[in-house]
Amino acid sequence: NFSKCKAVYPGYAMVLFSFGRLLFRRMALRKGVAITAAAVFLLGVCGVLFMLQERGRGGGGPSRTIVVPTLPPRDHIYINRTLSLDSATVHSPPSASHSEGGVQEAPARPEARPPSSFIHVLPNTSAECLFSASQPTAAVDVQMMDVLDSVSFENTDGGVWKQGFELSYSHEALQPLQVFIVPHSHNDPGWLLKFEDYYRKQTRNILNLMTDALSENPHRTFIWAEISYLDLWWQEQNADRRDKFRRLVEAGQLEIVTGGWVMNDEANTHYFAMLDQMMEGHLWLQENLPGVVPKAGWAIDPFGYTPTMAFLLREMGLDAMLIQRVHYIFKKHLAHNKQLEFGWRQLWDQGSSTDIFCHLMPFYSYDIPHTCGPNPKVCCQFDFKRLAGGKVSCPWKIRPETITNSNVATKAEVLADQYRKKAQLFRSPVLLVPLGDDFRYDTKKEVDAQFSNYEKLIAYMNSHPEMNINVQFGTLSDYFTAVREKAGPGAGLVPAGFPSLSGDFFTYSDRDDQYWSGYYTSRPFYKNLDRVLETNLRAAEILYSLASGRGLELHPDLSDQLRYARQNLGLFQHHDGITGTAKDPVVVDYGTRMTEAITRSQKVTVFSVQALLSGGQQDKVYYDLGQTHPSHDALPQKTIVGVAGFPRTVVLYNPLPQPRVQLVSLRVDTPTVMVRDHLNSSVASQINPVWDGGGKLSLTEFELVFTASVPALGLAHYRLLPGNEGTTVATLQFINQDPPKSSVFKTEKYSSSDFVLQVSGLEVKFSGTTGLLRSVVVGASEVEVGVDFVTYGTRSGKEKSGAYLFLPDGEAKSVLGQSWSNPPVVVTIGPLVQEVRSSLHLVTHSVRLLSSPGLDGHALSISNIVDVRKESNKELAMRLVTSVANPEGVFYTDLNGLQLSRRRTTNKLPLQGNFYPMATSAMLQDGSARVSLLSQQPLGVGSLKQGWLEVVLDRRLMQDDFRGLGQGVKDNKVTMETFRLLIERRFSKSKPSSALVYPSLFAHHSLDELLHPVQTLVARPGTTPTQDPPPLSLLHTPFPCDLHLVNLRSLLGPQPPPSQGALILHRRAFDCAFNIAPIQCELSGGKVQLAKLFPRVALSEAVLTSLTLMEEKETLAHDAGLTAHLEPMDMHTYRLEW
Repeated sequence: NFSKCKAVYPGYAMVLFSFGRLLFRRMALRKGVAITAAAVFLLGVCGVLFMLQERGRGGGGPSRTIVVPTLPPRDHIYINRTLSLDSATVHSPPSASHSEGGVQEAPARPEARPPSSFIHVLPNTSAECLFSASQPTAAVDVQMMDVLDSVSFENTDGGVWKQGFELSYSHEALQPLQVFIVPHSHNDPGWLLKFEDYYRKQTRNILNLMTDALSENPHRTFIWAEISYLDLWWQEQNADRRDKFRRLVEAGQLEIVTGGWVMNDEANTHYFAMLDQMMEGHLWLQENLPGVVPKAGWAIDPFGYTPTMAFLLREMGLDAMLIQRVHYIFKKHLAHNKQLEFGWRQLWDQGSSTDIFCHLMPFYSYDIPHTCGPNPKVCCQFDFKRLAGGKVSCPWKIRPETITNSNVATKAEVLADQYRKKAQLFRSPVLLVPLGDDFRYDTKKEVDAQFSNYEKLIAYMNSHPEMNINVQFGTLSDYFTAVREKAGPGAGLVPAGFPSLSGDFFTYSDRDDQYWSGYYTSRPFYKNLDRVLETNLRAAEILYSLASGRGLELHPDLSDQLRYARQNLGLFQHHDGITGTAKDPVVVDYGTRMTEAITRSQKVTVFSVQALLSGGQQDKVYYDLGQTHPSHDALPQKTIVGVAGFPRTVVLYNPLPQPRVQLVSLRVDTPTVMVRDHLNSSVASQINPVWDGGGKLSLTEFELVFTASVPALGLAHYRLLPGNEGTTVATLQFINQDPPKSSVFKTEKYSSSDFVLQVSGLEVKFSGTTGLLRSVVVGASEVEVGVDFVTYGTRSGKEKSGAYLFLPDGEAKSVLGQSWSNPPVVVTIGPLVQEVRSSLHLVTHSVRLLSSPGLDGHALSISNIVDVRKESNKELAMRLVTSVANPEGVFYTDLNGLQLSRRRTTNKLPLQGNFYPMATSAMLQDGSARVSLLSQQPLGVGSLKQGWLEVVLDRRLMQDDFRGLGQGVKDNKVTMETFRLLIERRFSKSKPSSALVYPSLFAHHSLDELLHPVQTLVARPGTTPTQDPPPLSLLHTPFPCDLHLVNLRSLLGPQPPPSQGALILHRRAFDCAFNIAPIQCELSGGKVQLAKLFPRVALSEAVLTSLTLMEEKETLAHDAGLTAHLEPMDMHTYRLEW
């Protein structure tokens, strides 16, 4: 009872016990009597609380508790308040002893007590808690959430600038104006054509022609962004051609902007992949254009913008950036206040250390009609690709004219007038005028027309001082340099006199009520595949790097496998890749590349594991991965482990730097199987059914679940043998259907009202009719969490939902209609896993409760198998209806897995404007509880009413939405989508901060486990050793729990194995108001001794660099153990040499 009280009330129990002990000691009782009395006092208080708790649940109708597991109670896990990584101590949870016929209690043993340095709750005065509780002290001039609250969203006609306002200036007092015309060509690495098809048809020509055109005239300039295309072109060029390109870059005529493999999407992407594709591009530059370091970011086409990208660019060493696709109302507001250029500041910044200078283009598009000034009808007349006789004309019916001596004066005055008007929107007398569009300059005719005509206009304006204007071709960095020179130095990277801004730019709308919130979910199958590739690549990178660092001989082609996986993960981060907004054949190409990249990453994992276990390279393959992706358009396949007749060994790989104790799932060919660890001790396991595509019990496959303990960044062996010692076969209860006969499982029909499933610390109520979730009890607190599945249609008329746009026809409708009011439900019952599986219209929905001592035992695991292939213009969403009283419609979504952003549902926006990107999580909270939904795949999410979270799962749309794609979204696949639902109680009821919040440590680590599951390697038949080795950790000690290993990426040279690696670390901030009992690790205190991280890897040097290794900052001292220092939210890269 004492342990139960501690488990249910972890925060209060220790306080009550300490108070009771002090009270009874004050009564002059002997120490032992006082302790006993204090325990009795605590039990009495807990008994009253338990009774009140049960009475409080009595108003919801009768319910039946189906299962109370008999697993031993968990010990608490504590956090050590030490300052350095090398002194970490891990206190593992107890292991159960088992006997045939079920799970038994563990042997009695003394109560596990925490050492004095371990605590349940971090004090509010700790550095970590002070950071997370603080709000930014430096006043920010523009907070985008405040802008959302203040603007009216009335789309008034602005005249020639339809979405803006009239612009004018005084002709009598013309101020000097410096204009930079920046030629550019936006090359999508896949959209209407495949990546390599675009290259062959257009991009090759563009790079050839512009290299020649710039070489002919030193005053001409050009900027280029996509390194993926530059790599293809570079491979085809001879030495002379490469040298010509290098000379143009060195001369400043040709600038590499951003320098990523692609211009990545900013809504669906995870920061791991954003950084990885940027590093791939920057390292290509280091190898092929040494000395070239991008200084300015160029993102003209992503559909909304995240401060995560601004943060990453600044940490990479860039000092300025440009963006374009922002809600037209926000553009108008910022333009009116001359705030289109600003220092973009991170929400957590206490000063201005994260500011990066940002330019927001003011008008509708990045094409030439919308970049010279406010009047597109006029600007289109200066796009000389549209000259008479060409294939492209101006929508305003007035074509450009070739510039001649007879018309140059008139044309120059007209163009200068547009420049002057545009300049009224900015604080600086320096003006940026981009000159380009998608795949521009692909013919010599266009190259000659643009340059020759603009050269005449430039010459005229510069030769007439009365115009008081100076015009030149320039690069993006030329422009930002001139702005800084005119304004003078300010704070950090931002020139003097410019405002600061914080927040993000979602959700984008380009006109009227047409919001680009559809692409947050479009093609979810491939969004999920992206995350699978990310975790497989990261896992392979770390193993390969550590095996190389140990000097082990590795298969020589593994570096090529990694390079392929990196580049194709990077390719899919493109803003028409992971967004799901490319044509069907292009999506197939992306998917094929990703599945191949997963296969290659897994090959690296297998060979690296073999080398680490054997001490050297082996040509023979001894292991198969537990899950493979044989096809780009089908669900992954789990390897069936054949156990009948002979034992099999499985190796579990934990790619996280903290130890894990959790349930592991395998597929086996027999229910008669038992599990043993490396000490030959029996491990509790459970046999569950496998359902075929038709919802029937499989007779040849079974799920084996057992509790596994895997060290931090380590490997552990388990053996599967024929038998049933320690193994329990699950019982199946069927609702709304007759139970099938089974020779393996006990099956029975269940017919009742609502029912309850329990594991230690969680009590979950389900509907007895639909099997859907009703409520969750954590400790003594009950939170209503109802689940429904709803569909949206699309509006009537010409404008409908498509790949980009979400244009619903009204509120959503529940799928639980008359024909689906009593869906088939199966309840799986066992000591380790309890599952409720509901077969609904369009989705098979499962909720699992796990009796696990790890984090997975403190959350609900949710999976949805979605199939909308037979629907027409339908969008399916999962709606959570909770009792959380989130104030004023405020909820939170993550930005790229790095930070949480406050959202507020408002009636000023249409329904579709209140949906936001959820890269990994969404959250509701009030003064007593927090409900977080963690997602393994990026999707769109909204909170349309108090207590609601609504996640869009898939979209099938039969038409184009007129944003250039030219098709609907009809290539839907059967898609598995996985979530974790966390219910967290606050220690004390209080009003939470609404401006800046962080996940709890529990949420951070739960998301890590969801995104980076334990990987299973199955030994091939005949390769099982006679004795399994003990668990192997590739770390000296586990990482602190506030420190995340983003990646350990080998720096691949011309000859393997690599002798250097990039270690990327991120120190997380976290909310201290929630129970940290499930976590087992220390806090870093901001210090990490890199020399003591990896056993048998002798580091000869460690250098702090910019995030992508382009600039060296500090060489760490050996006499201090190569100690690295990180503040909360810091992300650092260290170049390691071994």
